[in-house]
Amino acid sequence: MAGERAAIRYAKAVLSLATDNNIAEAVNTDMELINNTVAQSKDLKDMLYSPVISASIKKSALLEIFKGINQATVNLIDTLITNKRVDLLPHVASKFITLFEQQKGSQIATVTTAVPLTEALEAKVLAKVKELTGKEAAIKNIVDESILGGFILRVGDTQYNASIADQLSKLKREFTIN
Repeated sequence: MAGERAAIRYAKAVLSLATDNNIAEAVNTDMELINNTVAQSKDLKDMLYSPVISASIKKSALLEIFKGINQATVNLIDTLITNKRVDLLPHVASKFITLFEQQKGSQIATVTTAVPLTEALEAKVLAKVKELTGKEAAIKNIVDESILGGFILRVGDTQYNASIADQLSKLKREFTIN
């Protein structure tokens, strides 16, 4: 993805600054808010990516939407706007959250299932992730009915696909080849 490396650099810089000033937890809260809000609002995404909307309007809209955010987060928005990279804001927020979790010694395990996870299944997944990686993890459950059943577990760069849709796809390839 274009801008991936730039997003990581911005996220690392903000994390370093926030850690030095002992505000990393507060900035992480801001980044989670930004990440979730942008993910849920098509209009906000469209505004961020629009070349027609001026930088000043984008800045005032972001500061109005995210009232009460930490000064370090405001400075990040200013920097992104100055550098004409405000479209990277959701990516920077996502990378910041990942880097912050790594710094704390934990990680986020993304589990995609056809139905929401129960507490018992969530506990089993957490235990398995800890066994595999040796680190604590937080679970992010994504419900995607298209996988039909089973699950897809992603921790860091590792992905384990045990979905029914994937197994059916493998069978289809086997029959097509033979």
